[in-house]
Amino acid sequence: MKPSSQAIIDEYIARYPSLLSCKASICSAANLLFTAFYSGKKLLICGNGGSASDSLHIVGELMKSFTLPRPISPTEATFLHKISSNGAFLAAHLQQALPAIALVEETSLHTAYANDVAPQLCFAQQVYGYGNPGDVLLCISTSGNSENVVYAAETAKLKQMQTIALTGSCGGRLFQTADICIEVPAKKTHEVQEFHLPVYHCLCLVLEHEFFA
Repeated sequence: MKPSSQAIIDEYIARYPSLLSCKASICSAANLLFTAFYSGKKLLICGNGGSASDSLHIVGELMKSFTLPRPISPTEATFLHKISSNGAFLAAHLQQALPAIALVEETSLHTAYANDVAPQLCFAQQVYGYGNPGDVLLCISTSGNSENVVYAAETAKLKQMQTIALTGSCGGRLFQTADICIEVPAKKTHEVQEFHLPVYHCLCLVLEHEFFA
């Protein structure tokens, strides 16, 4: 981990001292994601309710600039200028991305699978279809026991993926399944979610600095 990346984690812990108990697991999650993205792998994310919204939020931070500019490479820019009259516009506005997919937004697939097969396996089916060895699944569940998220984590093992769980203080069933479990120090749903935001913002900032600073 770059010193600037470690400094971001240290700064977040200083701002949210209650997260000190999570520091080691946050660092482990960051290193796991570094390995995946450096290897050309992708991140899948799932959760329910507010955690579904968090999944979308994370994708928004990883797939485009968060706090740093992410211009495409000069080689790519030159290629775009050669192949298209729109090359200058494309080269000026496309941004480097860390590939991430929120599994929560495929309404047609979710409703079809829920109606035709088994609603609790919607995320698991997506993991089975999208997941490849070395990819990472981020499971967000305030209780750690969300059935559809647990099934997804178990399916990720089948696909030889790594798993990170973001939960409340109990960890729940995901604590037993995930490779890394970040257990924030709260139990009530809304309080857990209040801690989840700084944790994943911290991870997104660390990743951006690691790859684009």
